[in-house]
Amino acid sequence: MTQKEMFGGALWLAAGPYSAATNANEDPSGTPLFPILRAHFNVNNPDRVILRAVGLGFFHAYVNGVEVTGARFLPLSTDYEARADYPTGEELHGHRLIVPEIDITRCVREGDNVLALYFGGGWYTYEGGRFGDPKAIYCIDVEKDGCTERFFSSEKDRIAPGFVKTYHLTQFENQNFDGFDDRFLGDMPPEDEALLPNAVPAKPMETEYVFSDCPGDSASEPFEPLLINKGTKKDDSGREIPFAVYDAGANISAIPFITIPGSDKGGIKVYFSEEIAPELMPDMRFNHRQCFTAVLGGGNSGKNPGGNITSKKRTVSPAFTWFAFRYFIVEGETEKVLISKVHADVPVTSTFDSDSDVLNWIYRAYINTQLSNMHAGIPSDCPHIERRGYTGDGQLTCHAAMSALGAKEFYRKWINDISDCQDIKTGHVQYTAPYLHSGGGPGAWGCAIVEVPYRFYKEYGDLEPAARLYSQMLEYFRYLKDHSLNNIVVSDKKGEWCLGDWCTLTPTALPAGFVNNYYFIKSLRRVIELARLLGREQDIPELENLADIRLKATGGAYYNTWDCNFLANIQGANAFALDIGLGNEITARHLVEYYRALGRYDTGICGTDVLTKVLFDIGEGDLAVSLMVSDGAFATWMKAGFTTFSEYWINSTCDRSHSHPMFGSVIAYFFERLLGITQAADSAGYRKLVIKPFIPSSLSKLSGSRELPCGKVSVSYEKTDGRTRCEIVLPAEKHALFVFGGNEFELSPGVNVFTF
Repeated sequence: MTQKEMFGGALWLAAGPYSAATNANEDPSGTPLFPILRAHFNVNNPDRVILRAVGLGFFHAYVNGVEVTGARFLPLSTDYEARADYPTGEELHGHRLIVPEIDITRCVREGDNVLALYFGGGWYTYEGGRFGDPKAIYCIDVEKDGCTERFFSSEKDRIAPGFVKTYHLTQFENQNFDGFDDRFLGDMPPEDEALLPNAVPAKPMETEYVFSDCPGDSASEPFEPLLINKGTKKDDSGREIPFAVYDAGANISAIPFITIPGSDKGGIKVYFSEEIAPELMPDMRFNHRQCFTAVLGGGNSGKNPGGNITSKKRTVSPAFTWFAFRYFIVEGETEKVLISKVHADVPVTSTFDSDSDVLNWIYRAYINTQLSNMHAGIPSDCPHIERRGYTGDGQLTCHAAMSALGAKEFYRKWINDISDCQDIKTGHVQYTAPYLHSGGGPGAWGCAIVEVPYRFYKEYGDLEPAARLYSQMLEYFRYLKDHSLNNIVVSDKKGEWCLGDWCTLTPTALPAGFVNNYYFIKSLRRVIELARLLGREQDIPELENLADIRLKATGGAYYNTWDCNFLANIQGANAFALDIGLGNEITARHLVEYYRALGRYDTGICGTDVLTKVLFDIGEGDLAVSLMVSDGAFATWMKAGFTTFSEYWINSTCDRSHSHPMFGSVIAYFFERLLGITQAADSAGYRKLVIKPFIPSSLSKLSGSRELPCGKVSVSYEKTDGRTRCEIVLPAEKHALFVFGGNEFELSPGVNVFTF
């Protein structure tokens, strides 16, 4: 839609110079950085009242002083519009703005109503990729007796100052209520409101205005963290103040709610960390610069907006950001401290349990890590340091996320972001979607433009995203060819990284070209499959020829004929080759011998996924399971007390974020291979459901379930007295094929039990 189609005659509005309030959150020009837009609208016994509103970067909407936004961190993050200072010199494929539509019928009253939009911050004003200054737009549809009356944002609307004073999306939010009047968000006397300046027009956006079913962030019911340390310390002025250290119980993405007693000098500082130091203080090595502060001293007499009176008790929490932590310290007087988990409103639609503590931990920790990295419609790399939708991390974990979570609309939205971030001139796909300048590489990152829509089709049976991006996939193949030498992908954009695998235990030894050619070949085969489905058979000969050429080049460049290994069989090299049809039985045998002897993963984020898959493929599921539970990888994190996945293996080359989901790609094989919830090769959306469990010799029992398009499917098995009992539960009207021990059985809806 265009702006007119979405908002009618509404104007984009911003704050002009503001001088009525003391200590207002202003830039050097005197313009509030987090302004509140106030407007009035009238209703008379309406049938329905709908608000369409956007405040950039994020916004909170209030009607008559009551927040109605629903989700947090709206609008969802996108590549909003072309930036004037776009740093790469590229021209992105598209720009869109997702418009929330909110039913406010229950919140309105007869006659005059007040709408307040508190907006600013977010990705739109982010220092590392700034689009512009805060601005807002809205329209309100009042429906009655089949007719609609519209109210629009206009220059008649007023601007009030907010309480967020300084801010950095990934690091801090500082609040000061001195001069803030709670009535700015609701009713206030007309004579006081008249003292507020009018909003000024802002530049319209050249973008596509759209709706989306992608869920926004929701906050859990607040809960009380565990107090583990308290005392007093000196603040910056040398004054003794109390402090308290808390444990959230797990590494989470969350916000605190802190009640501060009324005081002219009341205020708190909060520092967060993923780890605790021996003296029971947050370990500042894992603070990642995360800090939240709040100072009281707000309100006014009702005669002078922005004037000061004695502060009152107030519960404060971050308004425009979240934090990722397990431990935190609160400095200052408090009455109550609660925290609330915050992430995309995506349900967990799976279960998993076994008699392996490590496998159970992997499942639980993955769920926690993935959810902690789902904010504002982005599957991020980490929920604190960068918070970016890396295409590398995202394509690796999309299979696992779609298996374990109800994430269909979340990934539909992110596929649009990947589409938007492609350069229309060269075909280059950015390392993050939405785009922010970041590091990555061709293939292992950019092939997300193939892998995520393809996986979306296979999991949900929905071909639309893949069909829409089909021509863009071909454009990316052109880009990869243009950055190849001797049919090996050896470079990316000039001046940018060209990564292959990443976060290996020891320095990465696999050549980037080897890994990126692997993803190129894999993606070519995905697109050949899509071409048949889309009636693009004319494209297939060229695609097959390109895949054959790349396959031969990969074998010629990296295969050792004297021992049948690829790159000395290190860091999963033989697995990469076997997965695309290179190598032979000796290659596979060497792979197995190497990892049986090593007894653990030595692979990075790409190799861990590929190695685990290939071991199951070649009939070495026991070895795959032994690697997953072995010391040195997941088990070491578990024994160290971690509740999320780290960016790096313990004892690796680095130790930074402790909330990175990328190694969680193995979760997909919990469901596909261990539980055996899979489908025929020519099936999508599990229309041809196949249950083919693998029962490791190391496990005695295992159970789990997945929510498929057809409904919930459960599988369990247990070994007792040398026999194995399998139970499969199918939803109503669903039939399936059960494959076990070389035999095939027809499954019927309901409970199916087999004993072997």
